[in-house]
Amino acid sequence: MRTDRSTPTGSGRQDHTTAVPPSGGTAVVALLTCAMAFSMVQLFLLGALGPRLVDDLGISRTVLGLTTTAGFGAAALLSPLAGRAVDRVGPRRCVVALLLLAAAALGLIGAAPGAGLLLCAVALGGVPQALANPATNKIILVAFPPERRGAVTGLKQSGVQLGAFAAGLPLSLLAAGVGWRGAVWAAAVTAVAAAVWAARALPQDTPGPGAVAARRGSARPRGTVGRLAVFSLLLGCGIASVNTYLALFGSQRLGLNPTAAACLVAVLGVAGIAGRVGWSRSAGRPGRAGALPALLAAGAVAAALLLAAAITVGPLVWPAAVAVGAFAVSANAVSMVLVLQQAGPGRAGQDSALVSAGFFAGFAVGPPLFGAMVSAVGYAPGWLLVAAEFLAASVAALPLARRSATAAEAGRS
Repeated sequence: MRTDRSTPTGSGRQDHTTAVPPSGGTAVVALLTCAMAFSMVQLFLLGALGPRLVDDLGISRTVLGLTTTAGFGAAALLSPLAGRAVDRVGPRRCVVALLLLAAAALGLIGAAPGAGLLLCAVALGGVPQALANPATNKIILVAFPPERRGAVTGLKQSGVQLGAFAAGLPLSLLAAGVGWRGAVWAAAVTAVAAAVWAARALPQDTPGPGAVAARRGSARPRGTVGRLAVFSLLLGCGIASVNTYLALFGSQRLGLNPTAAACLVAVLGVAGIAGRVGWSRSAGRPGRAGALPALLAAGAVAAALLLAAAITVGPLVWPAAVAVGAFAVSANAVSMVLVLQQAGPGRAGQDSALVSAGFFAGFAVGPPLFGAMVSAVGYAPGWLLVAAEFLAASVAALPLARRSATAAEAGRS
């Protein structure tokens, strides 16, 4: 039995109310995790199956990088619109829509005869990417009390890395048996099933006062949100380069077979799941979230340097993949915890979308730059470029750490 209830946002104002029975909390978390996985699984598949696509479709490394640009470029442009849509029409409808659109994009990727349709399909996949964080964050804000939001955010953000794991291991193994197109189509069918589940399991959206605030509120981002958007832009540049080219690097430069190379993406995904859950839970504690982005981005610098060193000592690629997941990938989840902690009345969707837009813009810019550099001068300078991007992200996040330390000292005095 469902009972409607409203849960105040972190700022004390109500938003779209989502009726979630206490017993249904686990199902809601599972659905949010599933939605995050499908919002980006197409791009993880392109990375994990990159060696097969390059051979079968005859595309270059630069074109492979452009697939990421098409998807994340569309997501970055559409994110502000998606954030407003979530605030106005409600997160349940948007979660169902993103799963169906993800299924359509995957189906088109599986049918693509060449680069043209492949790029169009990936661009379509930018729409569910744009909807994912605003819709899922909105549900967390209205369905869970403040003390649980950090942990729930980490679990649902781990869905992105669950998608990386699925692309890197089970779907890659399936591709070895039925071909890469069959593996992509299997993912599309699963996304449709998830959409049906979401339509039945998530409660109806009921407009609350926050929906009115979303229509009337200012579109100008606040200080923390703007800085997180810059941080996410720089972080996204580096993460996207690793996601897109790690399997190809393992195959072409380190001599791994396609399945073993795809397992690198799976290892990154597993590390990212653990990191996102653990670091987000820590960020949910008072005074900790602001200090973590700079720290995690600094750890990601070391991970990128390990990738460069793997050119000489090949086995280093495996701990490097773990470190990218544990630090760089986890930092994005922590930024979402910060957004939820400081979301304004009726702006949870819009604030989430603005930070996501920065992240997606980084994903659009990073891989083409990396691909062009690798084609010109090799993988070592490419991984050094990634290290520089992570270092810049750490520097951009330092004011958040200082602000957090100042607030903690004020609280103790």
